[in-house]
Amino acid sequence: MSGRSSNQISEDSGRVGKDSGQVGGIEVLSFGFLIFVSVTLIIVNAWGVIDAKLAVTSAAREAVRAYVETNGENAANIAAIQQALETLDSYGRGGHRATVNSPVVDGLYRRCGRVTVTVSYDLPTVAVPFIGGFGSLQPVTSTFTEVIDPFRSGLDGIAQC
Repeated sequence: MSGRSSNQISEDSGRVGKDSGQVGGIEVLSFGFLIFVSVTLIIVNAWGVIDAKLAVTSAAREAVRAYVETNGENAANIAAIQQALETLDSYGRGGHRATVNSPVVDGLYRRCGRVTVTVSYDLPTVAVPFIGGFGSLQPVTSTFTEVIDPFRSGLDGIAQC
Protein backbone atom coordinates (compact mmCIF):
# COMPACT_ATOMS: atom_id res chain seq x y z
CA MET A 1 0.00 0.00 0.00
CA SER A 2 1.12 3.48 -0.57
CA GLY A 3 0.74 4.82 2.92
CA ARG A 4 -3.00 5.40 2.86
CA SER A 5 -5.39 3.64 5.11
CA SER A 6 -8.21 1.58 3.63
CA ASN A 7 -10.66 4.07 5.11
CA GLN A 8 -9.22 6.94 3.06
CA ILE A 9 -9.29 4.95 -0.16
CA SER A 10 -12.98 4.12 0.15
CA GLU A 11 -13.86 7.74 0.92
CA ASP A 12 -11.96 9.07 -2.10
CA SER A 13 -13.32 6.48 -4.49
CA GLY A 14 -16.86 7.06 -3.17
CA ARG A 15 -16.76 10.73 -4.02
CA VAL A 16 -15.69 10.21 -7.59
CA GLY A 17 -18.49 7.77 -8.47
CA LYS A 18 -21.54 9.59 -7.03
CA ASP A 19 -23.75 12.15 -8.80
CA SER A 20 -25.18 13.69 -5.64
CA GLY A 21 -24.13 17.17 -6.72
CA GLN A 22 -25.93 17.00 -10.08
CA VAL A 23 -29.27 18.71 -10.65
CA GLY A 24 -31.47 16.84 -13.02
CA GLY A 25 -34.71 18.05 -14.61
CA ILE A 26 -34.03 21.79 -14.51
CA GLU A 27 -35.82 22.08 -17.86
CA VAL A 28 -39.06 21.05 -16.14
CA LEU A 29 -39.13 24.33 -14.21
CA SER A 30 -39.63 26.36 -17.38
CA PHE A 31 -42.37 23.97 -18.53
CA GLY A 32 -44.08 24.23 -15.13
CA PHE A 33 -43.89 28.02 -15.28
CA LEU A 34 -45.43 27.96 -18.77
CA ILE A 35 -48.31 25.81 -17.52
CA PHE A 36 -48.80 28.13 -14.52
CA VAL A 37 -48.97 31.23 -16.72
CA SER A 38 -51.36 29.56 -19.19
CA VAL A 39 -53.77 28.43 -16.49
CA THR A 40 -53.62 31.85 -14.84
CA LEU A 41 -54.53 33.55 -18.14
CA ILE A 42 -57.45 31.16 -18.64
CA ILE A 43 -58.78 31.93 -15.16
CA VAL A 44 -58.34 35.68 -15.65
CA ASN A 45 -60.14 35.56 -19.00
CA ALA A 46 -62.99 33.49 -17.55
CA TRP A 47 -63.39 36.02 -14.76
CA GLY A 48 -63.33 38.82 -17.35
CA VAL A 49 -66.30 37.26 -19.15
CA ILE A 50 -68.22 36.84 -15.89
CA ASP A 51 -67.44 40.43 -14.84
CA ALA A 52 -68.50 41.80 -18.24
CA LYS A 53 -71.76 39.83 -18.09
CA LEU A 54 -72.47 41.22 -14.61
CA ALA A 55 -71.74 44.73 -15.86
CA VAL A 56 -74.01 44.58 -18.92
CA THR A 57 -76.81 42.91 -16.96
CA SER A 58 -76.69 45.61 -14.29
CA ALA A 59 -76.51 48.35 -16.91
CA ALA A 60 -79.55 47.00 -18.78
CA ARG A 61 -81.52 46.66 -15.54
CA GLU A 62 -80.66 50.18 -14.38
CA ALA A 63 -81.46 51.63 -17.80
CA VAL A 64 -84.94 50.08 -17.81
CA ARG A 65 -85.57 51.28 -14.27
CA ALA A 66 -84.52 54.81 -15.20
CA TYR A 67 -86.82 54.66 -18.24
CA VAL A 68 -89.94 53.51 -16.39
CA GLU A 69 -89.43 56.01 -13.55
CA THR A 70 -88.98 59.10 -15.76
CA ASN A 71 -91.88 61.17 -17.08
CA GLY A 72 -91.95 61.75 -20.83
CA GLU A 73 -90.66 59.49 -23.56
CA ASN A 74 -87.75 61.69 -24.72
CA ALA A 75 -86.56 62.35 -21.17
CA ALA A 76 -86.90 58.63 -20.42
CA ASN A 77 -84.74 57.69 -23.43
CA ILE A 78 -82.01 60.08 -22.36
CA ALA A 79 -82.19 58.96 -18.72
CA ALA A 80 -82.03 55.28 -19.67
CA ILE A 81 -78.98 55.60 -21.90
CA GLN A 82 -77.20 57.87 -19.42
CA GLN A 83 -77.89 55.47 -16.53
CA ALA A 84 -76.64 52.47 -18.54
CA LEU A 85 -73.40 54.25 -19.43
CA GLU A 86 -72.87 55.36 -15.83
CA THR A 87 -73.41 51.80 -14.60
CA LEU A 88 -70.93 50.40 -17.13
CA ASP A 89 -68.45 53.08 -16.17
CA SER A 90 -68.79 52.22 -12.48
CA TYR A 91 -67.86 48.62 -13.38
CA GLY A 92 -64.85 49.89 -15.32
CA ARG A 93 -66.43 48.78 -18.60
CA GLY A 94 -67.26 52.14 -20.14
CA GLY A 95 -65.74 53.66 -23.23
CA HIS A 96 -65.88 52.86 -26.91
CA ARG A 97 -66.48 49.12 -26.41
CA ALA A 98 -69.87 49.67 -24.73
CA THR A 99 -73.09 49.86 -26.75
CA VAL A 100 -76.49 50.82 -25.35
CA ASN A 101 -79.43 50.38 -27.68
CA SER A 102 -82.30 52.85 -27.39
CA PRO A 103 -85.13 51.54 -25.22
CA VAL A 104 -87.84 49.73 -27.18
CA VAL A 105 -91.43 50.19 -26.05
CA ASP A 106 -94.22 47.97 -27.33
CA GLY A 107 -96.51 50.71 -28.53
CA LEU A 108 -96.76 54.09 -26.85
CA TYR A 109 -95.19 55.40 -23.69
CA ARG A 110 -98.10 54.48 -21.40
CA ARG A 111 -98.97 52.57 -18.25
CA CYS A 112 -98.29 48.85 -18.59
CA GLY A 113 -96.05 49.50 -21.59
CA ARG A 114 -93.30 46.88 -21.88
CA VAL A 115 -89.84 48.46 -22.14
CA THR A 116 -86.75 46.55 -23.31
CA VAL A 117 -83.14 47.72 -23.23
CA THR A 118 -80.18 45.83 -24.68
CA VAL A 119 -76.63 46.59 -23.56
CA SER A 120 -73.52 45.00 -25.02
CA TYR A 121 -69.81 45.21 -24.39
CA ASP A 122 -67.06 44.05 -26.76
CA LEU A 123 -64.64 41.95 -24.73
CA PRO A 124 -61.15 41.21 -26.10
CA THR A 125 -60.28 37.56 -26.63
CA VAL A 126 -57.22 37.75 -24.38
CA ALA A 127 -57.12 40.16 -21.47
CA VAL A 128 -53.85 40.53 -19.62
CA PRO A 129 -54.03 42.30 -16.24
CA PHE A 130 -52.35 45.73 -16.10
CA ILE A 131 -51.56 45.57 -19.85
CA GLY A 132 -54.98 45.45 -21.47
CA GLY A 133 -56.62 43.23 -24.01
CA PHE A 134 -55.84 42.15 -27.52
CA GLY A 135 -57.22 39.79 -30.11
CA SER A 136 -60.64 39.82 -31.71
CA LEU A 137 -63.53 41.32 -29.78
CA GLN A 138 -66.38 39.11 -28.60
CA PRO A 139 -69.69 40.77 -27.69
CA VAL A 140 -71.18 40.17 -24.24
CA THR A 141 -74.86 41.16 -24.37
CA SER A 142 -77.72 41.45 -21.91
CA THR A 143 -81.35 42.41 -22.42
CA PHE A 144 -83.70 43.49 -19.66
CA THR A 145 -87.45 44.08 -19.83
CA GLU A 146 -89.76 45.83 -17.40
CA VAL A 147 -93.34 47.10 -17.42
CA ILE A 148 -94.18 50.74 -16.78
CA ASP A 149 -95.97 50.86 -13.43
CA PRO A 150 -99.76 50.78 -13.93
CA PHE A 151 -100.35 52.83 -10.76
CA ARG A 152 -97.78 55.57 -11.29
CA SER A 153 -98.74 59.21 -11.47
CA GLY A 154 -97.88 61.56 -14.29
CA LEU A 155 -99.30 59.47 -17.13
CA ASP A 156 -102.65 59.96 -18.79
CA GLY A 157 -105.19 57.20 -19.24
CA ILE A 158 -106.01 54.11 -17.27
CA ALA A 159 -104.00 50.95 -16.82
CA GLN A 160 -104.77 48.28 -19.41
CA CYS A 161 -102.66 45.41 -18.12
